[in-house]
Amino acid sequence: MRFGVLSTAEIGRESVIPAIQRSEHAVAAIGSRDADRARAVADQLGIESAYSDYETMLAEADIDAVYNPLPNGLHAEWSRRAADAGLHVLCEKPLAVDAAEAADLFSYFEDRGVTLMEAFMYQFHPRTERAREVVGEELGEITSVDASFTFRLDDAGDIRLDPDLAGGSLMDVGCYAVSAVRGFLGEPDRAYGHAVDSRATSVDTTFSGVLEYDDGRVGRVACGFDTPNNERYRVETTDGWLEARNCFGPGPDQSVSLTYAVDGREATETFDAVDQYTLQAEAFADAVAAGETPRVDRAESMGNARTIDALYRSAEEGAPVAVADPN
Repeated sequence: MRFGVLSTAEIGRESVIPAIQRSEHAVAAIGSRDADRARAVADQLGIESAYSDYETMLAEADIDAVYNPLPNGLHAEWSRRAADAGLHVLCEKPLAVDAAEAADLFSYFEDRGVTLMEAFMYQFHPRTERAREVVGEELGEITSVDASFTFRLDDAGDIRLDPDLAGGSLMDVGCYAVSAVRGFLGEPDRAYGHAVDSRATSVDTTFSGVLEYDDGRVGRVACGFDTPNNERYRVETTDGWLEARNCFGPGPDQSVSLTYAVDGREATETFDAVDQYTLQAEAFADAVAAGETPRVDRAESMGNARTIDALYRSAEEGAPVAVADPN
């Protein structure tokens, strides 16, 4: 598969483009609003074609798919434009500004017969797959799940602090915590959220939430831009627990571990370093080639979007709210 990349965003330059280049696929084009910037990044990363605007790249580049790492508020617009050009899209998370926009986007792609996948790379790491297997097959009933993702964002001009571009910590990193809780517990019935805007930017710089289930299970999520890096999820069960740290963004050269206990017997499993962005690109391309639904599919993305919507709505109302019925 030949990818074109919309923008010279850091996540693309530093992580996704090199990861695709380490696979059997290629990054064949990159577009930017700044022609010099596009050419410089293309030369630096060995990309054959550079374009001074996104429209020309979509219309003229010899590509099969697009990787879209634009700001959150632009994801839907430019993913649609790629679909209009007959291109498949791997789009950074969050896929859209809310669940309604995400639903419209999936329908748009379905009508045009092209594939859309939200780029939750951590789901393709072998540790994530093993963690879900351990919880599902070796531990007892889940009672609670805690997930957090924080880091210190020092740049006051960062687009993640821009409300017009759907910024905020819940959208940027909290979406991972929500995804992790849902990966173990499924879709919540209610959500209670609390947002803090510590920098008067009109976006949440810290967010905490509780996801409630009618059977008594509970998920807790936390995220933010105001404290040092912390990535963790922990699952509590009737007979033990499971925990993973550095669980969302380990580098391609980092080995990681997973620790769990059953009836007081503790075990730690270690996983060799892998590039989860490479695994994500390969899984996306394989799904497209086979005409299959990608692993991060409509149901997965919609579940996350609906939960995030409910958390924000709860934070505004100051009370728990129901998570919208997927049907």
